[in-house]
Amino acid sequence: MLCIENQHKQKMKAKIQQALLAGLAGTGAMTLVTRVAPMMGFPKMSPPAMLSMMMGVPTIVGWMMHFMIGIVFAMAYALFFQNLVKGIASPVMRGAVFGMAVFVFAQIMMAVMGAMMGGMPPMEGSMVMMMVGGVIGHVVFGIVVALLVKPAVHHKFN
Repeated sequence: MLCIENQHKQKMKAKIQQALLAGLAGTGAMTLVTRVAPMMGFPKMSPPAMLSMMMGVPTIVGWMMHFMIGIVFAMAYALFFQNLVKGIASPVMRGAVFGMAVFVFAQIMMAVMGAMMGGMPPMEGSMVMMMVGGVIGHVVFGIVVALLVKPAVHHKFN
């Protein structure tokens, strides 16, 4: 019994480490997309700047929040969402589905935060292009997370 408990703890520790790395890497990849997007005709997007403006904090705090949110979402993928999409064979497709879910959740939370904080920062450019760019960034995030967080292997004992 103790051996099984130790194995469970080791698997959980490995899952948390994978999620931490995946959150940082996925957020980094998404940030890269937001930096390259204006070169492809998308409006300028900066989640850290938006967060810092909405919260009234320095931009560096917005950056820290951006990466912490990415880590929290990666943890949610590793501990919960991954089980919901285990029927999808491709990790890229699992990640794309996760990225879309994160995008929808982020839009809801931004609306709630905007209502609580007295409005959203002014947007530049086309709202449609901003949404498409946001979807692309979040899908890239989701794919990176799904590729780095390995599914649990279940052993059958006879």
